[in-house]
Amino acid sequence: MQLQVARIGKPHGIRGEVTVQVLTDTPAERFVPGTEFIVEPASAGPLTIRSARWNKDILLLGFDEIADRNAAEVIRGAKLFIETEELEDEDDDEGWYEHELVGLDARVGSQVVGKVAALNTMPVQDLLMVKTDDGKEILVPFVEEIVPEVNVEDGYILITPPDGLFELNDDNAGEPTDGAGDES
Repeated sequence: MQLQVARIGKPHGIRGEVTVQVLTDTPAERFVPGTEFIVEPASAGPLTIRSARWNKDILLLGFDEIADRNAAEVIRGAKLFIETEELEDEDDDEGWYEHELVGLDARVGSQVVGKVAALNTMPVQDLLMVKTDDGKEILVPFVEEIVPEVNVEDGYILITPPDGLFELNDDNAGEPTDGAGDES
């Protein structure tokens, strides 16, 4: 099984370095010189890290196969993966990976309210992006109080949303519906 650990962003400088969106909790372990990644699309890889450094909060990677800015532009948007065989034995309490969650039904009680579209890893807490049937994207804090159950085998997560969570991201929130402002 493969685990996505990064997405390549824009080129940085003229020597082929790129910015990356880090999708792992352990970047210091994953992004070391000599590490080889499986790349999607496959035509862009494999890629081997030549250099890794932080510029403020942005990770910059240089690859043996990418010599200049033009080559770096070609791989923009590519996804970097590692083999995850060594991760299979880890304790379930370690957390979830995006590829395990995307596509699961999001349920409130027994009602399906949408599908998990993404996992956004944030410094304080992770957020699940749930896409509702009408196309809205709702950000759900991925904490045990709000997402008490993740059932990959049966294909769903259970959400116990606080009042207003699904209305919070609604573009029409706070506006009267059908012209009637029924304010109390």
